[in-house]
This record gives sequence, C-alpha cells and structure tokens, in this order.
Amino acid sequence: MKVDVLLGLQWGDEGKGKVVDVLAPKYDVVARFQGGPNAGHTLEFDGHKHVLHQIPSGIFRERIRNIIGNGVVLDPIVFKKEIEGLSKFNIDFKKNLFISKKTQLILPTHKLLDAAYEQSKGKDKIGSTLKGIGPSYQDKVARNGIRVGDIVAPDFEGRYRNLVKKHQNILSHYDFEYDLEEAEAPFIEAINFLRDFNLVNSEYVINECIRSSQTVLAEGAQGSLLDIDFGSYPYVTSSNTMTAGACTGLGVAPRNIGEVFGIFKAYCTRVGGGPFPTELFDEVGKRIQDEGHEFGATTGRPRRCGWLDLPALKYAIMINGVTQLFMMKADVLSILDELKICTHYKLSDGTLTEEMPFQLLDEEVTPVYKTFKGWATDVRDVKQYRNLPSELVSYIEYIEKETGVPITIVSLGPDRTETIVR
Repeated sequence: MKVDVLLGLQWGDEGKGKVVDVLAPKYDVVARFQGGPNAGHTLEFDGHKHVLHQIPSGIFRERIRNIIGNGVVLDPIVFKKEIEGLSKFNIDFKKNLFISKKTQLILPTHKLLDAAYEQSKGKDKIGSTLKGIGPSYQDKVARNGIRVGDIVAPDFEGRYRNLVKKHQNILSHYDFEYDLEEAEAPFIEAINFLRDFNLVNSEYVINECIRSSQTVLAEGAQGSLLDIDFGSYPYVTSSNTMTAGACTGLGVAPRNIGEVFGIFKAYCTRVGGGPFPTELFDEVGKRIQDEGHEFGATTGRPRRCGWLDLPALKYAIMINGVTQLFMMKADVLSILDELKICTHYKLSDGTLTEEMPFQLLDEEVTPVYKTFKGWATDVRDVKQYRNLPSELVSYIEYIEKETGVPITIVSLGPDRTETIVR
C-alpha cells in the first residue's frame, strides 16, 4: 500500500487540518512529517473549533493511529498543553498517538535564540513566529540537537545543560535580555510528561504499515512556497514542506508515495514578511480578510490577502507531483461580483513569464490578470457539485485546465460537512 501525501501549495494556512479530518476515515494512520508548533491546523465539527499545533489531525478518530515523525521539531510545553486541552474528548493517547524517537526537541533557549535573531534583523525581520523552530532545525543540521529518544537516557540532564550553555554563549553576543529560569520550569515538567507516551522508532512503524497494506496519510505543515529550498527564500520556514519532505520526515522510500493531494485557497494569503505578487492593498483585500477570518491559528496575526496566483500554483504542483487538487474557501469569494486570477508575471524588461523568478525580492514582478464574473451567492449549503453556481464552476474548470490537475474537493465552509467531494 502506498503512502498518500497531503500538503499546502501556497504560503500555508490553506486548510489542511479540515481536509485531513474529512479524509481520515479512509486511513488507518495519519503521520505528521515536518514543522513544529508554528503550524496551526484548524478543524471544526459538532459545533466545536479545534486548533492542533503538533498533534496529527486524525487524533479525533478513535481507530486511527497518529504519528509525529522524525522530521518534526517538538516543543514539549506546547505538546503538554495540547494533550491537556484534548483530555475532555476522552482520547486514548496510549492507543493512537506515537512519537518518533528521532524527533528533535525545541528547548527554551531555542525560543530565546529565535527572538534574539529576529530582533537583530531590525526592519529586515523574516516574520518568525518566535517558536524556536529555526534554531531547533539549525541544531539538527549542526548535529547538536537533542531528540525525543534522548529524554530517557541516563545522561539527559547533562546533554541538556551542555546544549543550553552553547546557546547562552551565542546569546551573549546579542543585545537581548532574557530569564531562562522562568522558562525552564515548565519545560522540565513537560519532559517528564512526555516520557509517559509511546516513543517509537517510527520509520519501522510506518514501513510495517506499508507492508501490511494499511492506509497511511502523510500530513504536511505550512505550505510549499515556504519550503526551505524551493520557497520564497529567505522568507521561508526551516524544513522541507513538499512531497520529498514526507520521505525524509517519515522514513518512506520515494517508490512508496501514492497520491499527492495539493491544497490551495481559491485566493492567496500570506502571514508575516516576504514577497506576495498578487497581494491586495485595497478594500477588496480587506473584505476577503474579514470574510475569510484570515488571522493566524497559531499567532493570531492578520493574513495578507490577494488573488489566486497561477504561476506560483503551477510551480508548487510541479515540484510536488500533485495528482489531485483540493480548493478551499470558495465560499469566501461569494461576497465579490468580480474575481481575478494571475495568469503570468510581467518582468521589468517587459517579458511575460509563467515561471517563478529565482528571487522574487529582487525581481520587479507585475501580475497579469484574467477577470471572472463572481457568483455573488451563498454556497455553504450546496451539497452537490452540479448545484454550484455556473460562475464558480467556470472558475474551477479554468484552474483545472491551466494546471492539468483535477480539483476533486471543493470546500464551502470550515465545518467538515461543508465539503463537496467530486
């Protein structure tokens, strides 16, 4: 059985949590393969809204095993709070939550470093969530990191103190005040809490599932345009957010990848700094932001809004090998009488291109738009594709034609029931 991959095709916040929840009944295992608590996956059902930061989105389905893979960076404090927040739902975490021993830990000093680095950049700030993600991945690559499996080692305390000393030495070179003692107490408590969970060699677990024909869904965080290699560098996250990241983040061979589900909004959003060619600075952008409740699930920061960007979408489809597209938040655009899609970029020399420039920051890019008539009607109660407004159908079919990939799910609202599966 192949591993299916579900990931975002834009700058994150596409609605992956909802889609995993909708697809979950088809799978035996849901595995998170990268990112950390800088991601917020929102699910809504039975009148409740849930935001998951590190725990896979299949956790509300009793029979599904959920795995936090080796490609993730785990904050024990956030993990403990998440578990405690889910306790009222009577979830059997011993039965259906597993954590890779190779998952890297986020230490309190990682967060301090994150804040110090960001402060030192001044007006050139990346827009970090200050969750310690970058410094944790930095230590991983530098072979300094502490992993989940290390917390049961007899010398864990010594390893922890040695790494903290290294971090404090770095912090001494920055004009940055901090109180480590205050941050450490909840960390130590959370480490003790974490020891009681299923800490496993997850690569063996995943591959045994493949061999025994169990269905596995690999769940990504952030979006493809935030990939450390292929995103809008340097305004990116610190991990590989694309399909290849599922292989390295779970220990899955490329030949075992099956369907690649690419999620995108019917428009574009971005949190924090960085290039955004189709960003709207007018009243239309503000209306989309308000109607779509475009505020970060993790930080609460307002999301910048703009028209759908086809060159960026095609790029993400290409590097991920997307086989099916899922369009989210089509209902948000119901407030508009007219819509636009960016079809090309016009460069400073007048050249038209469909390619993503090497450096969007340095290249003057002017979006070239195609205009569509809006459907201007509430679609949240529509249950069948054939009953959608013709204008929305035209919008969907144009995207399918241009990308060459079928749109098999259309989301018309945040609740799991507000979903059309074609």
